[in-house]
Amino acid sequence: METRDATAGALVSSDGEEQTAKKDAPPKSEKTPTKTKMEQIFGFKKEDLISWQNLVTLLNRPTDPASLGIFRCLFGLLMAIDITQERGLSHLDYKYLDGAPVCRFPLFNFLQPLPMDWMYLVYAVMFLGALGIMLGCFYRLSCLLFISTYWYIFFLDKTAWNNHSYLYGLIGFQLTLMDGNRYWSIDGLRRPSIRNAHVPLWNYTLLRTQIFIVYFIAGIKKLDADWVEGYSMSYLAHHWLFDPFKTILPVELVSLLVVHGGGLMLDLSAGYLLFFDVTRPYGIFFVSYFHCMNSQLFSIGMFSYTMLATSPLFCYTDWPRRFFGHFPSFLESVLPFTSPESQTSTSCVYPESQSTSSERQETPAVARVSKLRFKHKLGAFFTILYITEQFFMPYSHFITQGYNNWTNGLYGYSWDMMVHSRSHQHVKITYKDGVTGEIGYLNPGVFTQSKRWKDHGDMLKQYATCLHQLLPRYNISDPEIYFDIWVSINERFQQRIFDPRVDIVKAEWSPFKPNPWLMPLLVDLSPWRTKFQEIEGSLDNQTEIVFIADFPGLHLENFVSEDLGNTSIHVLQGQVSVEIVGEKKNHTLQPGEQIQVPAGAYHKVYTVSDGPSCYMYIYVNTTEAALQENFTKLFELQERVRNGTETEPLPPELQPLVAADDGEAEVNATDPIVRLFLKRQRRMKEVKKRREAGVLERFERFAGKKYYTIRRGFLMTAIAMRNLAVGLPPLEQLTREVAFANMKEPQAEANQDERLKDEVGHGEL
Repeated sequence: METRDATAGALVSSDGEEQTAKKDAPPKSEKTPTKTKMEQIFGFKKEDLISWQNLVTLLNRPTDPASLGIFRCLFGLLMAIDITQERGLSHLDYKYLDGAPVCRFPLFNFLQPLPMDWMYLVYAVMFLGALGIMLGCFYRLSCLLFISTYWYIFFLDKTAWNNHSYLYGLIGFQLTLMDGNRYWSIDGLRRPSIRNAHVPLWNYTLLRTQIFIVYFIAGIKKLDADWVEGYSMSYLAHHWLFDPFKTILPVELVSLLVVHGGGLMLDLSAGYLLFFDVTRPYGIFFVSYFHCMNSQLFSIGMFSYTMLATSPLFCYTDWPRRFFGHFPSFLESVLPFTSPESQTSTSCVYPESQSTSSERQETPAVARVSKLRFKHKLGAFFTILYITEQFFMPYSHFITQGYNNWTNGLYGYSWDMMVHSRSHQHVKITYKDGVTGEIGYLNPGVFTQSKRWKDHGDMLKQYATCLHQLLPRYNISDPEIYFDIWVSINERFQQRIFDPRVDIVKAEWSPFKPNPWLMPLLVDLSPWRTKFQEIEGSLDNQTEIVFIADFPGLHLENFVSEDLGNTSIHVLQGQVSVEIVGEKKNHTLQPGEQIQVPAGAYHKVYTVSDGPSCYMYIYVNTTEAALQENFTKLFELQERVRNGTETEPLPPELQPLVAADDGEAEVNATDPIVRLFLKRQRRMKEVKKRREAGVLERFERFAGKKYYTIRRGFLMTAIAMRNLAVGLPPLEQLTREVAFANMKEPQAEANQDERLKDEVGHGEL
């Protein structure tokens, strides 16, 4: 048996050559040349790389179109689904808020969204393009429709950027240049000359290398010390998906070894495991398990399924023929080709010996090309250029320095997936009237729906500029805008990310120069994280703690809620001066000293040491603690009533506890604590019921949610198309149409888990 390509997932493969050899097999008397070890492992010979002509011939080697055709179909399908969800078709009117004063964050400031009905048209064009890619119908046009609208939407909003959205755009761009409609496509039915025709090897080379880069660079980025030491995604270890590991390992080791160690090893090795025949089954198993877990861990839309769809690209390119060959024969009319015979294509370069042999046996529909043409050289040149650019882009941040913050570059093209986790403790926006000098404060996130601006200097500059333009509508002239944003990255101290003394409206910013008002990350204080764990472990469940680090000459102004009745400041490093604003008193504290701060009042903490100060707030939410204590007493009373051990008659305000299973008990409760207790119990029962639901019920709930989401997108698109075609209807009719589009599943409930968390959560300092 002839040795097959061992690197179906490599930059090159011998699949096309093998298929051609089958089609034009020489007489049996001729001896098949023995393949070298290198050719058996890598699919090409050393001689294929020694000259430009040989390399071009290699990259244009005829290859089976089957695997590419199946991937094209899957990618188009997933993108059509993605457009209704993560791209935002189902909530487009909420996303763009046509006519409302909204601050936006495009890559280029001249990019602005179109009027709402026209935005629906843009999405409709993008959706039709995705469908055309899936069906292979007017393939090249469909690709252009998809990528032109997709990249417009992508560049329109930096706050929505992430690595997988960037990857979708790259794959769409690659497919535009490929012969993806040669297998299982409507174009193939319309044009028999391209049906089941060979594709050049570089079509596979680009896609395989792109996926290899996604895995490998993501692994390289995870060699960051925070990831290796287990600080990046430590919270994931508490997810139920890791319960099997927690039966043999403590949570800390699950986080360090499974979440972080396993993620690092998989990303570094996945590309190589998929590369070779021997390891490919293991690679497909591990990456499939990995992406299935990710689909449950994160809200990342179609990314997990798209990556699952890319895995077969690393297999032999004729795998669909062998797979569909096992189906019953009566399905042949709707299934892809299973015959191993492929047509010749002018896009490929065929060996001269094969050309001569075939001419004696048949007259092909398309003449075999044995000489290099310009398009063959162009395809090879583009392949090398594109691969080089993709290896360079994740490390190009030394050019676009203005986008660098504590992490390099705009999040979305560096493949640094999940390497950094952030928490925001304190955000304050201050404006100063440029004429009167009046100072006021804005709600964080006013005039915008995004939170990403808090971590990126370029977006902060855009936000400040937008606020400067909008505030004059509210009688604030020529306003100055100041931001005081406190962030913790990978479980470090909460610290300022931008200088709060700088008016961002007038501050300089350039995409090619370092941001001068970015505060440095206090990496020298990173070893304190081990101490944090020890301190947190010594506290009871009702005590909360926040670790703060600040720069010399700056101060933190804070308000302690009345709910936090036992709040104190403990100094860990440096020297601070605490001013109790209402009492007009200052207290200087050294390391190891502490002070109680009053609830319901402002205080200021000044850093007076030469170096950064470090201190911590320790507090108890006394209101929540009292509420939990009352809940415990009510639950115990309810249990005694149910089992008959309660001998005392219940007062009228506690009578609803007896009829807790009755839906009206919550309504009839007069005591607010009893009402809240019954409401909490009802929601906990609903959450438990949802978690214990069977597979069929879960699927029904999932399908119903997706149906109403997609339904709304399509109905709103239809309304917009009608508006563009014949104009707006009367307001009453439009209101009815939108209400019909907004119709939801009768039993649909908002995220019960999150609502329960919100109910029992405590406020921030």
